[in-house]
Amino acid sequence: MSAQPDFAVQINRLKKERQAVILAHYYQRSEVQDIADYVGDSLGLAQQAARTEARIIIFCGVHFMAETAAILCPDRQVLMPDPHAGCPLANMVTVRELEKKKKQYPDAVVVTYVNSPADIKAISDYCCTSSNAVKVVQSIPPDRPVIFVPDKSLGRYVERETGRQLILWHGYCPTHHRILASDIKEKKKKYPNARVTVHPECTEDVIKLADKVVSTSGIIKYVRETDAREFIIGTEMGILHRLKKDNPDKLFLSASRLTDCPNMKLITLEKILWSLEDLIYEITVPPDIAARAQGAIKRMLQLV
Repeated sequence: MSAQPDFAVQINRLKKERQAVILAHYYQRSEVQDIADYVGDSLGLAQQAARTEARIIIFCGVHFMAETAAILCPDRQVLMPDPHAGCPLANMVTVRELEKKKKQYPDAVVVTYVNSPADIKAISDYCCTSSNAVKVVQSIPPDRPVIFVPDKSLGRYVERETGRQLILWHGYCPTHHRILASDIKEKKKKYPNARVTVHPECTEDVIKLADKVVSTSGIIKYVRETDAREFIIGTEMGILHRLKKDNPDKLFLSASRLTDCPNMKLITLEKILWSLEDLIYEITVPPDIAARAQGAIKRMLQLV
């Protein structure tokens, strides 16, 4: 632990020399969030990547997020400190499967959750994040069927919010699905005054127990603007660092001790330093896929 401040000093020095910016997701390790220039959810990170003037983007998240940054910033070098930081949910859809589904529903509009590979975005009409999925679906004419890929839990939440029936994929986030309704009920017994706020990637029975269902950034906003002093948080536990930092007078409880995403936690200060030193590992997207995927991503950003 004593070496970590030295890592931070070296990272900040190299960052200036390389004209780099560090972007990190709320689910990253606390020390990675603290070294970042910007910390956000998938939507915020995409927006920040699109507007940065830095030559190099050090992306501390999972692979699909770095891909999105590379698509939006073709003239920037996007580096990921650990290329093995993938996303199980993103891997639950393939181009072959989606193309088959599109043939089955030729009039359908494909709305793809940003938690997906670039080649899936390339054959989609719209991308969305958990914070704007409802808005994206609402923008589509009601007479057009919608294929929602790949998160079935987020898709069911969108169905309830919009009143539309969607053609749902079979994917899900393992970390959010480890949160059980029994976990919430047990926490509520011990903390009856606590507000429950959960991510829409959670299962339906968990969502029904929540006082507020919102995206990652939505949870941060809800906690900040709500007078309650105790909160049960139903999303990846990395967010607790930011919540405690911003609200030191409030109590935050993770809905489950199993909400630690191992992929998100692969990135460390050492790996960020190595990435800056050796300019590794660059994330690139083939130009033809990037060009097609960019349309779906930009349509999402225009609706924000």
